[in-house]
Amino acid sequence: MSTHIGASPGQIAETVLMPGDPYRARWAAETFLEGAECVNEVRGMLGFTGTWNGHRVTIHGSGMGMPSLSIYANELIRDFGARTLIRVGSCGAMQDNVALRDVILAMTCSSISTPSRGLFREMAFAPCADWGLLSAAHAAAEELGVTPHVGGIYSSDVFYDERPDLDAELTRHGVLAVEMEAAELYTVAARHGARALAVLTVSDHLRTGEALPASDRERSFADMIGIALRAAFA
Repeated sequence: MSTHIGASPGQIAETVLMPGDPYRARWAAETFLEGAECVNEVRGMLGFTGTWNGHRVTIHGSGMGMPSLSIYANELIRDFGARTLIRVGSCGAMQDNVALRDVILAMTCSSISTPSRGLFREMAFAPCADWGLLSAAHAAAEELGVTPHVGGIYSSDVFYDERPDLDAELTRHGVLAVEMEAAELYTVAARHGARALAVLTVSDHLRTGEALPASDRERSFADMIGIALRAAFA
């Protein structure tokens, strides 16, 4: 048992999907896993382990923001032996050719700062996805009839941002979308020699102001989780 995860030894699988919302973790486990059992509920951060097509999988919430995700990613890897971690979450589109419900595979993650920033000091470390997971996710998406966007995203420290100048520059430089966790996930995974990927669904659009109604999200999120599971075991 670690500080923030109450699972017993052996209850966490080597492959972990990490939605931000613990209730979405429960929905995904009930929808996609066989024999799913709750293995963590410390501080309300739910985690479930079951099987998918015979493979053991844990689906564990990360909370919102990089500091929260950093806690869980570190403990999952260090204390429970997780080796493949895939963020499955929502994001806000920043390009005109990216629409609501589209799936984004984050190849790289830009950020102003992350919890790991202190390790690098003056170095601008470039967090990137594991190539094997990225290429497998692209193939899995096509098998499911989904055409994903692949490229760079922005991991923000804040949800209520007031930097339209920064948004404009990121858009001008081709950044596909903004979210709040992936840059730290990629950095923690790199530090520990684990694999990481973020598979994201566009839930809102920064340029148009559109937002996906909650009632319409389930099908799009199901595509995202299906892609992540197939990529993990390709």
